[in-house]
Amino acid sequence: MLRMNNLSKVYRTHMIETHALRGFEIHVKEGEFVTVTGPSGSGKTTFLNIAGLLEEFSDGDYFLDGVNVKGMNDNDRSRLRNEKLGFIFQGFNLIPDLSLFDNVDVPLRYRGFNAAERKRRIEEALTQVGLASRMKHYPAELSGGQQQRVAIARALAGYPKLLLADEPTGNLDTHMARSVMELLEEINARGTTILMVTHDPELAVRAQRNVHIIDGQVSDLVRQSPSLYQTESEFASNSIAA
Repeated sequence: MLRMNNLSKVYRTHMIETHALRGFEIHVKEGEFVTVTGPSGSGKTTFLNIAGLLEEFSDGDYFLDGVNVKGMNDNDRSRLRNEKLGFIFQGFNLIPDLSLFDNVDVPLRYRGFNAAERKRRIEEALTQVGLASRMKHYPAELSGGQQQRVAIARALAGYPKLLLADEPTGNLDTHMARSVMELLEEINARGTTILMVTHDPELAVRAQRNVHIIDGQVSDLVRQSPSLYQTESEFASNSIAA
């Protein structure tokens, strides 16, 4: 579903070069649920922006569902993004003056679906997140967890093959965060590939795989490791020593 080979991202000014990603390698299979962790400034946001075709990379290759996006113009990138990707953000990004129905409707209007198709997709998506009975309510009438569910429904209505989530539980308390995570797990079980950035170690280990980014590079971690920051070789060495 997603493959980056020897990818780099360099930010240049007239005085300095900043290497946000270097020799970056990752392969996410179709149907996987992968969490991404790492300290602030490690390159997680840059990686997610590039994965979402929101930002260009400096060198290397990026294949999205078999398509090499290197050298694509803005129109082709926008078309591919609309066809393949869905986004969930920490801040919900709901429009307060619109009902839940209309919030989910906004991106569908931009994609040119007719009214009947939009209505079908909106009702289906809000049903999936458990809010079908509240579709005429407004964001201010919902809890934080419910607002995030609306944001997830908005992404699902586009039928994405890959769902990119940037700290989707960051503004929620523990109970609501677990509820949203359970919903994402259900969505993944129905076949949607999910890539989620998180700082929550409890949520990170619930995914099928956790990827740790540090200094613009990536390392896969052992799924059963007691520490999110323990590499596979370290885990094996500790197990033998024990």
